[in-house]
Amino acid sequence: MRLSDLSEQSQVSIATIKYYLREGLLPPGHLVNTTQADYDESHLRRLRLVRAMVQVGRIPVATVREVLTQVDDESLSRTIRLGAALWALPRPAEPEPEDPAVLAARREVDLTLARIGWNDAAEIGELSPIYRELITSVATLNRLGYPLDADDLTPYAEQMEQTAAHDLDRMERHTTPVEQVESAIVSAVLFEPVLLSLRRLAQEQEATRRFGL
Repeated sequence: MRLSDLSEQSQVSIATIKYYLREGLLPPGHLVNTTQADYDESHLRRLRLVRAMVQVGRIPVATVREVLTQVDDESLSRTIRLGAALWALPRPAEPEPEDPAVLAARREVDLTLARIGWNDAAEIGELSPIYRELITSVATLNRLGYPLDADDLTPYAEQMEQTAAHDLDRMERHTTPVEQVESAIVSAVLFEPVLLSLRRLAQEQEATRRFGL
């Protein structure tokens, strides 16, 4: 398809598509001649991913470029590509290492990981921004007087393990490694509000069951 067709099908302006091309967010089209390029379904899929990350996820263009670099690195395994791409997504402030609330949070998180056998996560530990984000969140609750210990965290982790298995089952419906990792990024950016809404609906239902209307 021509650039105009790509713009029409994606509902993204030609000027914006050209900007994404210049910034390296969208791979170049296949040259037809010195002034024209042709685009295919992979460009349309990538363009929709970029728009989701920039518009809905509010992710800076530089971060989107970093994430997509990991997605497209064919020298990496799927696991490494997925992990690297997820690690590149925006995160909150880093935890203060000597903060008592952080130290307490780290102990309970590490105990939780040991209990449920997430040995890989425990080994990666401080290298993972996702692990550090969890520490920060638990530490914040500690400071506010709503502490979470391993007994509280373990049931949530076990449920998330089932959710992750379903996530990867859905991811593997796509045919290529790039499409699979792209779908995981879309889920990370766009699907978490769905999970949050389902959780809140479940809380409403459980409250009604326990306490009545």
